[in-house]
Amino acid sequence: MDSRFEQTFATPKPILGMLHLTGATPAERLAIARREAEILLANGVDGVIVENYFGDKDDVRGVLEWLEARQPDAQVGLNVLRDHHLAFELARQFRVDFIQMDSVAGHLRPDEDADFAAELKELREGANALLLGGVRFKYQPVNSGRTEEEDLLLGMQRCDAFVVTSDATGQETDLEKVRRFRALTGGHFPLLIGAGLTAANAADQLALADGAIVGSFFKDSYVDTGIVDEDHVRELMGVVAGIRHQPVAVRAGAGT
Repeated sequence: MDSRFEQTFATPKPILGMLHLTGATPAERLAIARREAEILLANGVDGVIVENYFGDKDDVRGVLEWLEARQPDAQVGLNVLRDHHLAFELARQFRVDFIQMDSVAGHLRPDEDADFAAELKELREGANALLLGGVRFKYQPVNSGRTEEEDLLLGMQRCDAFVVTSDATGQETDLEKVRRFRALTGGHFPLLIGAGLTAANAADQLALADGAIVGSFFKDSYVDTGIVDEDHVRELMGVVAGIRHQPVAVRAGAGT
């Protein structure tokens, strides 16, 4: 039986584009997000993630409303930074296919982690959305006192796929880290590249991963402050089209 990840993303190696909600006013942020979503979806990106990176919670809600009304067939994701409770609340109110959380294990002290795990379990039971989670994610602290492997094994119980990054937005994800996560999780748990994917490195990155979240490369300036550029989207998706059906190269116990 297919995993929840495979049930949600029918296309192999899905590419998910970030809507960072840039703009000086609420109206401008919505207008830019609408144009960016249309560009991404028209050029083969498999889903969009609405994130309050530059905008606020009201902006997130406005973009979700527009997507639900005007892009009913789109795969829609949500990452509410610093407020995962709101993400699950919105996933109950809108058509949200998946939620991204920057950390599901490792970021809390042991005395805090048990309550977090119980709360997350309850939140997940109240929403149908897939959960993409981070362990040792960019900018996240490591306070668990556990090994990386222990945090990964716990994380596998708390989400449906891992998003893997190096240390910063736009920084290429360390392939050795991806290989290590693949081996430590038994070889079949879905892994997505969470930062630094480009047309130049997509073949190597996606040979080891099951998909990717892309923000900076799609922008006109290749940095997160820019605006989605159609030529950049076409360039990357052209590369991805040629490698979508290649199997993941690294399985359990491989590739150190």
